[in-house]
Amino acid sequence: MNSVAYVTVDVFTSARFSGNQLAVIPDAGGLTSAQMQDIAAEFRYSEVTFVLPPQDPANTAQVRIFTPTMEIPFAGHPNVGTAFVLGRQNDVFGRPTGDVLRLEEKAGIVEAKLTRDADGHVLGAGIFAPQSLSLGPQIDSETIAHCASIGVAAISLATHAPVIASVGLPFAVAELADLETLGKACPNTAAFAEAGRRYSPHDEQFALFLYVRQPENRWHLHARMFAPLDNVIEDPATGSASGALGALLTSLLPDTDAVVEITIEQGVEMGRRSVIGVTAVKSKGQIESVRITGKCTAVMTGTILL
Repeated sequence: MNSVAYVTVDVFTSARFSGNQLAVIPDAGGLTSAQMQDIAAEFRYSEVTFVLPPQDPANTAQVRIFTPTMEIPFAGHPNVGTAFVLGRQNDVFGRPTGDVLRLEEKAGIVEAKLTRDADGHVLGAGIFAPQSLSLGPQIDSETIAHCASIGVAAISLATHAPVIASVGLPFAVAELADLETLGKACPNTAAFAEAGRRYSPHDEQFALFLYVRQPENRWHLHARMFAPLDNVIEDPATGSASGALGALLTSLLPDTDAVVEITIEQGVEMGRRSVIGVTAVKSKGQIESVRITGKCTAVMTGTILL
């Protein structure tokens, strides 16, 4: 195998050159894991996905997700973007895709449903998180402040303390008091390294998701995500973190049953505005499902020489 085709898309946006960049290798069957990692490092996007035949023929495809430094079990925008790419193809590995795709990943089966316009063209996708909400340790405010280069007083504890949350991929999640502080946040790599030693003992890179709620609409959020230990200084859109946050906030409601629709804007400070939709369903006091949705737009196609 001397070359492999790729497609790039911008995810969580309908405007080209905004949102979060994703490279998809639609037929990665001849690549080794080392080659996949090299390709991801070459793109230097937050993630690159590699599509393989499914291990179970009842599923659509197997998808492996690589950051510039490592393979990860799940992520939001790679799944939305990969579903968009596969949905625009006539078939995957000789079979029609349909509107519901089942993607095999290290975190489990990710179900994706395509969204279309009135003429049937694929606009994007919605995915269900592969795991239920899990919470790790709470994180002291001083650690968050050092990581983000902000004052401790700007961290809000009104809804929850900073905490590790996951629906397939863990993030440190913290609420800030105002948009001005969110805009000034800047990652301190040394502080991230120390936080990783304290709070990410299983070789997971410590990543920080900061957010602010709008006073006039508590379910419209602005967010930023930093993961400098993974060579992602800032991410324009982080669906997996958005899903974890949506599940966390819904779990904290006093209602035993609830359906919460959340809109998260991210990437504004980078000039790559993204809009992420999260629907969290709570039933009998437990988070039943988390759906992450967004639009996509195609950007480039090409060939990688190996």
